[in-house]
Amino acid sequence: MRDYTKELPNHTEKYLGDNDLYLEIFEGVIPPKVANNRPPLLFVHGAFTGSWMWSKYIPHFIGEGWKCYVMNLRSHYKSRLLDMTKITFEDYIEDIKEVISECGAPPILIGFSMGGILAQKLAETAEIAGLVLIDSSISREVHEVVPYQDITRVTPGILLPAPAREELSSIDETPNDIEFQKKYLTMESAKAFSAFSFHFGATGISIDSRSISCPCLVITAVRCDDDDRRGRVAAEHLRAEYKGLWNTTHTGVLVGQRYRESVDTIINWLKRLED
Repeated sequence: MRDYTKELPNHTEKYLGDNDLYLEIFEGVIPPKVANNRPPLLFVHGAFTGSWMWSKYIPHFIGEGWKCYVMNLRSHYKSRLLDMTKITFEDYIEDIKEVISECGAPPILIGFSMGGILAQKLAETAEIAGLVLIDSSISREVHEVVPYQDITRVTPGILLPAPAREELSSIDETPNDIEFQKKYLTMESAKAFSAFSFHFGATGISIDSRSISCPCLVITAVRCDDDDRRGRVAAEHLRAEYKGLWNTTHTGVLVGQRYRESVDTIINWLKRLED
């Protein structure tokens, strides 16, 4: 799979703060008068990944004129390598705050997986213009309504190894899509992951939805009725619009063959915000 972002013009790279957070900035292709009235988009990746995971998404958003900030949490991708045994969920929250301060205006947060639960927690207190969750890790409130069934609880070590991705393909990912991920996947902080992952025995991250007043959109990869119910409960909790993408996978919604369904859902939602 091609990394489409490497082929894009008007691409700025910089490092932020004491932890050298690697940030990529893509300018939207649109007259400045229109672009100046729009909030920037801030993309927050999931566990084990980085800004590269948004490779298929970014060309579509800059093509629609959106300025995109695509961040990397500390010790991820090209951010400076740190001792991951010490990194916490709260540390990642601070990383997002640091990038928000770089945006120049309250952004629309777009969070995937772990990035989704981080974005929800941040939205309780940060000034943001919108919140988009793409197959987000669920909050404690959602789990209480639709708990995971028959999960095998795992006791994590001090670090979590990168997912093996031993399968050759999935229902919405080609072998090339999976090889692209395997090229970049890296280890993850067990402390951070254990704060929200019910598979690791967590009680979950509680989200005070009363403190979140911005427009919200929830997109869920759906393989069964419980997946759909969790997505709908998450949307109801946040007073969000909801889109369930049936027969898609967790990573497929970002890098799989049907990724455009998620992209188009977000773009149409953004257009409605401007109406």
